Amino acid sequence: MVHPEQRALPRRIILVRHGESQGNLDGSAYTTTPDYRIPVTPKGLAEARRAGDRIRRVVSSSESVNGGSHGQWKVYFYVSPYERTRSTLREIGKSFSRRRVIGAREECRLREQDFGNFQVEERMKVIKETRERFGRFFYRFPEGESAADVYDRVSSFLESLWRDIDMNRLHHDPSQDLNLIIISHGLTSRVFLMKWFKWTVEQFEYLNNFGNCEFRVMELGCGGEYSLAIHHSDEEMKDWGLSEEMIADQKWRAHASRGDWNEKCPWYLDIFFDPLAESDDDVENQGDLAGLDGNSYIEEIDDD
Repeated sequence: MVHPEQRALPRRIILVRHGESQGNLDGSAYTTTPDYRIPVTPKGLAEARRAGDRIRRVVSSSESVNGGSHGQWKVYFYVSPYERTRSTLREIGKSFSRRRVIGAREECRLREQDFGNFQVEERMKVIKETRERFGRFFYRFPEGESAADVYDRVSSFLESLWRDIDMNRLHHDPSQDLNLIIISHGLTSRVFLMKWFKWTVEQFEYLNNFGNCEFRVMELGCGGEYSLAIHHSDEEMKDWGLSEEMIADQKWRAHASRGDWNEKCPWYLDIFFDPLAESDDDVENQGDLAGLDGNSYIEEIDDD
């Protein structure tokens, strides 16, 4: 059971990558077709239909977090405006009855990273090789976006998402489990997780892409924090590129109270600092040993 003030929160936020697209199958498709019009393949449609069945099992199988029957659950969809994500949504939707679907919304901020307009295949190969040397997060495609640009618009989307939740714009009955299903793209979904869990740029660089129609389940823990570790195993998270410290953080979030600070995951501070002194006296002693007495330093400057 979650605390009463947390009952309006969605039970799960599920991130889904679109099914196999013509561009995944043949990169030359981008030379003649705008990215947003790239369709899914027949295989991609089948992947989406299977994903819908798997997602339905996830959201319908567990006891209600709000204390009611486990049959009291609903879904709400957000979808990127690209053809391949819209087609994926249409197939996933076949796994849900009308009484289960609160609504759906197209959200432009969930679109794919912009790689430019029509893409010349050989040129894109060179550009993507350059991106690997430069770094995936900050490299900006000519006439397109960097992952950092995607981060900014995903951040804006999350602000809107919280307002929707806080103001109950999703028309959610608190006695029912609400599941938000976000159908988007591989990089956009990784950036979403990065922003949500406050992962660093370095940690982002190690993340592996979602497979077509793979999904990640962020589930609400007993204290009001979301965690990947409730639904997913350590092995899965490791395969996605999460470090041991990041996995430990996910396990902590599964039981943490909302707003708590995780002192058992040292990368929160150690990734930025050398090991910090335990007390102010230790800081002063370290300064004396290093010859960093502020007064003597000022005197030396005055002597010059």
